[in-house]
Amino acid sequence: MRILYGVVLTSFLLSGCGGADQDPKTGGASVDYAANAARWVETEFSPSTLDRNQQLAELGWFTQASKPFRGMEINVVSETLTTHEYESETLTKAFFDITGIKVTHDLIQEGDVIEKLQTQMQSGENVYDAYVNDSDLIGTHARYGYVVPLSDFMAGEGAAVTSPTLDLDDFIGISFTTGPDGKIYQLPDQQFANLYWFRYDWFSDPELQAQFEAIYGYPLGVPVNWSAYEDIAEFFSVHVNEIDGVKVYGHMDYGKKDPSLGWRFTDAWLSMAGAGDKGIPNGLPVDEWGIRVEGCRPAGSSVSRGGAANGPAAVYSLTRYIDWLKRFAPPEASGMTFSEAGPVPAQGHIAQQIFWYTTFTADMIKPDLAVVNADGTPKWRMAPSPHGPYWDEGMKLGYQDTGSWTLLSSTPVERQKAAWLYAQFVTAKTVSLKKTVVGLTPIRNSDLNSQTMTELAPRLGGLVEFYRSPARTLWTPTGTNVPDYPKLAQLWWANVANAVSGEVSPQAAMDSLAAQQDRVLERLARHDVMGDCGPKLNAEKDPSVWLQAPGAPKAKLAEEKPPGQTISYDELIATW
Repeated sequence: MRILYGVVLTSFLLSGCGGADQDPKTGGASVDYAANAARWVETEFSPSTLDRNQQLAELGWFTQASKPFRGMEINVVSETLTTHEYESETLTKAFFDITGIKVTHDLIQEGDVIEKLQTQMQSGENVYDAYVNDSDLIGTHARYGYVVPLSDFMAGEGAAVTSPTLDLDDFIGISFTTGPDGKIYQLPDQQFANLYWFRYDWFSDPELQAQFEAIYGYPLGVPVNWSAYEDIAEFFSVHVNEIDGVKVYGHMDYGKKDPSLGWRFTDAWLSMAGAGDKGIPNGLPVDEWGIRVEGCRPAGSSVSRGGAANGPAAVYSLTRYIDWLKRFAPPEASGMTFSEAGPVPAQGHIAQQIFWYTTFTADMIKPDLAVVNADGTPKWRMAPSPHGPYWDEGMKLGYQDTGSWTLLSSTPVERQKAAWLYAQFVTAKTVSLKKTVVGLTPIRNSDLNSQTMTELAPRLGGLVEFYRSPARTLWTPTGTNVPDYPKLAQLWWANVANAVSGEVSPQAAMDSLAAQQDRVLERLARHDVMGDCGPKLNAEKDPSVWLQAPGAPKAKLAEEKPPGQTISYDELIATW
């Protein structure tokens, strides 16, 4: 997908396609698309990894490729994030000025995006011309046949509207949007990871360092394992208790019975504990949802079928979550949802958080916050998450959200093409670095390695360092083992909530979840609508047979709290 920008520019200029053209509305007055492109480059699309001529060349291709679609109005949708607000409010205007295609980019809640997507898939009616939905649905998209495989589209009907400067290899999340058949089904638009967050200023305080080491016998630092995380949580909540007269807590989370509680677990909590198998981007044959695949066929979630959703590591992970929430987090945390809990660390009384989305970065660097220094630098840092005792080298370590452009086969082809042009435009190198600066959800290696991001790094608390590091590859979205994300994801929050409330034990909650997942897999297998990669469940065996075999599901460890281990943040950064 690579081409020299100079070649594109030369072709663009020789063709004369960058000049005035008829207005798609009036059919009479001319529009100077080249002048429009130049104006956007001068006033908005800076910084960029491209120079001005390269930007004009790339935008010139969009002007030329859009000619058959001028005057068309298309509708796309995404969840409400800062990145997508920028697309909806600014980039749609730029796209219209440069192409003559009008885009209505709706912003709705993530759950509503999935609902609209399902409605279109099931009804065949064209609700939207393109969707930005999480790559967590890659296993769903690759099996049902409702989604246009972009690999086929770019080589076939969409070849004339596929940018020669798209550069798929530059997208850091392209492996996440690739199905088990090796085809690309979605184009990454924004990404954010789920990392460890902590108060760097407190962790660097000599008195607190000495106090911690006197109690626990090792240095206060970034926790490498869950044992250290628990010790640090106890230290700040119990032993430190107050800083500058304010009650402080060593942990922050949320626990309200709400759909967002499911994200807390499907977003790789079990993988952090070590429940699955080795494998990047997802464990094979058992992934972080505890689902085993044989070949590409989901074969079961329960330990009795070779899955790990109710195995010792999964039960351990739920047990630790509940214990930390009740012992070390603010009392109100148990009644909070994801969105309610998100802003709490910025209030200044939280020492660390094991499960923190980098999408909150922009909201954590505002100058008037208690967690920001007078010079605008953060008092906090983000770092790789600690792992549980069941985790091994070679396993994924956390979750990364990758919102990605998706075309449905029920959308008329001409509308698919126009929407594909918009999807490429909002991810093009001309605009992607500026969009990254605005939303802090990077998608391209070239942007991450730019001088602009180097200059921004000191104010972003480790975001740039993390994304430039090899560690980044251990943070991945839900993978292809999950054959129907919407049906399976809804099972998690109610089962977890029952354990949080004390209605059932962690073991009973995970037993129920595993059994429910298996019933969904059985129904999908019975309907046989997923082809050669559809579910085919293993026969049940005595769980001990699977627990004694290598890999996941893993037998219960005799010691689930090994000695705590930490590393200095500055030392950690130096190794990246």
